[in-house]
Amino acid sequence: MLVVDLHCEQGHVFEGWFASAEDLNGQQARGLLSCPVCGDLSVTRRPSAVRLNVSHLKREANPEPVQREARQQAQAASARPLIDPEPAVDAQAKAQLQAMYFQAVKDVMAQTEDVGDQFADEARSIHHGDAPVRAIRGQATPQEREALREEGIEVLSLMVPASLKGPVQ
Repeated sequence: MLVVDLHCEQGHVFEGWFASAEDLNGQQARGLLSCPVCGDLSVTRRPSAVRLNVSHLKREANPEPVQREARQQAQAASARPLIDPEPAVDAQAKAQLQAMYFQAVKDVMAQTEDVGDQFADEARSIHHGDAPVRAIRGQATPQEREALREEGIEVLSLMVPASLKGPVQ
């Protein structure tokens, strides 16, 4: 089993489990890997710490050659330059935050009516009492959003991951 850290071009980090390195490469070559947050197909493997399975060393009578090899592998791995110079972020916390955002967006989409590019007009109609009060979502240009704010109509921009842009289930 091969467990690797993956990331998309948008910077979302997630974990992938594969039968082997060949399985990972094959799925990537066939375009089967995508970001679970935004749906980006440009997924690449991130550098990850080397994991050495050395539990067998306690059982060996002469562990020195194996320990020496393990130390050499660890030193070689630590000598490699990091691709991402940003400070290390707790991957589990980041994954949990992404999952929470993903769920929040799903909830918003399930509880609102999509009015598409008529959002600004529909928001004005609701604000002025010309349309029934209800939760809506849609698309608006930056100029339309600013005009709505100037009229006292608060709006919130929300990034919707590509994998959620289809019908909500």
